[in-house]
Amino acid sequence: MTNPDIDPAARTELEAAAFRRLVAHLQTRTDVQNIDLMIHGGFCRNCLADWYREAAEERHIAMDRERAREIIYGEPFADWKKVHQKEATPAQLAAFEAAQKKPHG
Repeated sequence: MTNPDIDPAARTELEAAAFRRLVAHLQTRTDVQNIDLMIHGGFCRNCLADWYREAAEERHIAMDRERAREIIYGEPFADWKKVHQKEATPAQLAAFEAAQKKPHG
């Protein structure tokens, strides 16, 4: 739902600011694993990178998956993964499976 009191240009600026803040927040919260984001939010950093890449492609801006991930992670994904990604625990995997079975919407 859009707010009719906000002009479209201001709305785009507000959305862009919120997006930049979300990305910066996720870059500093390396303790939050992608599987946890998927369990609780239904998306993760990789999803966000895919959405970013898709938006670029819709605007005829060439971008591959690795570049989009680097923008979201703040560094190459392989480097982030080596330093910050932990192996998913059995409890996380079970919670992820249960979350996938929940109705969305």
